[in-house]
Amino acid sequence: MRSSILLLLLYGATWSAVYGQSAQADYEKYPVFPECEQVQAQAFSSCFDQALIARILENFQVPKTLRDSNYEGEITVLFEVNDEGLFKVLNVQTAYEDLRQETQRVFKVLPQIQPATYNSRSTYMQFSMAIQLPLERNSANITSAKAKEPQVVESITDEYESIKTTAYHDNEYASQLNIPFSHQVYSRFDAEMNKVGTNSHTAGKPFVYGEVRKYYNFEAQKNRLLKEKTFWLGRKFWNEHMVTLQGEDYWFTVDPAADLMLGKETADNEDQDFTYNNTRALVFQGGLGKNLNFYTVFYESQGSFAGYFNRYARSLKPDGGNPAIVPGRGVASESRSGDFDYPIATGYLSYSPSTHFNIQLGHGKQFIGDGYRSLLLSDNASPYPFIKLNTTFWKFKYTNTFMSLRDVRPEVTADGSFRTKYMANHYLSFNVSKRLNLGFFENVIWENENDRGVDLNYLNPVIFYRAIEFSTGSRGGNALIGLSAKYKFSDRFNAYAQVIIDEFSVDAITGRNKSYKNKQGVQLGVKYYDAFAIKNLQLQLEFNQVRPYVYSNNEITLNYGHNNQSMAHLWGASFSEFIAIARYERDRWYGTGKVIYGKRGFETGNINDVYYGGSIYGNDENRPADTGNFIGQGNETTTFLGNLEVGYLLNPATNLKLYTTALYRSNKTVIDDPVNLEEQTLWINLGFRTDLFNWYFDY
Repeated sequence: MRSSILLLLLYGATWSAVYGQSAQADYEKYPVFPECEQVQAQAFSSCFDQALIARILENFQVPKTLRDSNYEGEITVLFEVNDEGLFKVLNVQTAYEDLRQETQRVFKVLPQIQPATYNSRSTYMQFSMAIQLPLERNSANITSAKAKEPQVVESITDEYESIKTTAYHDNEYASQLNIPFSHQVYSRFDAEMNKVGTNSHTAGKPFVYGEVRKYYNFEAQKNRLLKEKTFWLGRKFWNEHMVTLQGEDYWFTVDPAADLMLGKETADNEDQDFTYNNTRALVFQGGLGKNLNFYTVFYESQGSFAGYFNRYARSLKPDGGNPAIVPGRGVASESRSGDFDYPIATGYLSYSPSTHFNIQLGHGKQFIGDGYRSLLLSDNASPYPFIKLNTTFWKFKYTNTFMSLRDVRPEVTADGSFRTKYMANHYLSFNVSKRLNLGFFENVIWENENDRGVDLNYLNPVIFYRAIEFSTGSRGGNALIGLSAKYKFSDRFNAYAQVIIDEFSVDAITGRNKSYKNKQGVQLGVKYYDAFAIKNLQLQLEFNQVRPYVYSNNEITLNYGHNNQSMAHLWGASFSEFIAIARYERDRWYGTGKVIYGKRGFETGNINDVYYGGSIYGNDENRPADTGNFIGQGNETTTFLGNLEVGYLLNPATNLKLYTTALYRSNKTVIDDPVNLEEQTLWINLGFRTDLFNWYFDY
């Protein structure tokens, strides 16, 4: 009977949509029952609640055995209204199987309604709710489920008991946390952010969840992939964060992470039995209040890779006896077996005092560009300390980043310590129209010369660095400037470009004599979303070219590098490169195919004697000639790489995936040296990875 059945106790103010009503905005609209069609838009949520409650109360039948025993308990239901307006139960948690079946039966008889919309497009919307038995038990709690007024603690002994926790509701998706920068992860929402008419700024990465959420419904996409698991371990492995805690003004999650890779390579000059990477990590993130978020990851890693990658890592070795720097990661010691042991820690604080500002202080990486590579600032190098300020208003986004970098070469080490230098850059992104975006970049590097420290001249967030460089001394800093552009031809097709200028000489450019002063680089690329009308198929073509001597400097430490790695393109300078990438996703499955072909010029002999401009760590005063310099000079090398990866997303909450890759690399050199050999390599891997950063093996 109706009087003996149940009450629906709502999490939060009423229902708790998985992506939270507290962040609901004008671009979101609740599903609409027929009786709610005439109400005001702001009342859609409450009308939806009331209409749904009425239908469930009308249809739900408590099993006789439980009704007769006056059973008291709770049913937790996770369900969605899909983009056709149909109700679908995703998960039911209850102590009795017959209650679970009855809950599923009731939802199956619910009518089709108008679906939710997101940016005026039909979409999924997920909800969680608690059903408590019997009705009389919770009749007094309807009001208390609403937003609570502050309560006065009557005695100090009540303070502990007054602390309450609630169910976790995917708070990171509405937070000021960065979305971990992985090209595979970012491809999921790239098309949505690049639709014609959006006021998004897509070059500065990593993105913050809160800004992307306007264009991409993280909660709907994640919960669409949920597996129905009743046991705790099954839910944690397939669907959820491992540990969660949420209160009235705080939340956090803790997850174990891994990057386990086992592989085999075939190369004539390599005799290792297998390759591997063994990374164990712990990810801790959360929020205190509405404006402050934190994130940290600690990695403990050991590994041995394909021969070409191991040789390159050893060529980066720092002063002090450590044998290598694992590219993109950090300084490695050598284990007893001769493999690399490289611990890493990254993290940051993110604070947004208003909708216009976000400030981050941390240790990590940055990226500027819309391409697979960046000629301005890339995530190629090891993590570093940084302070970043994002200012967003009208059609502008202005980013200031200040970084502390290290030069670890023996020739610059002083008293056993690595040499410190500083970098600051400005990037202004301007949406000129609903199709055209322009970006303006400037960067300066300086060192702690004459106890100069952090030069306040370069901390000014609105300044032209080239003028400051002259005022502090012509050799007091190294400034670069750059431009970027993107044009959206349609929702499915856009083009992007970058130009980096290290030194600008009109005579060098117009003279056409291949002067060493002609220090520029260019990037051109196109993207094609839902290619050939195949949903979630993304194609990308990209061309990169950088002339000799770009990013270097005649002052030994003022190059564009950190930990012996380039802060821009991983190939340094003096190269041209073509890239073709195809990405496809379907449910939890994904596949990526990538082809790279390039020509580059390596150094020969001692770089301090003759410097051909391929490395960023040379001095152009040692150039072989003033004119006649060309891309690939020195030890000219052509490299072809083909990479295929197929994987399965195990947990959408943590980006844990299982994958296999096959990489083919053909390298042809004029002169073999200890690092660059003429060789062909086939490298096959099986991996289990939490996708938190980009691994680049295309050296």
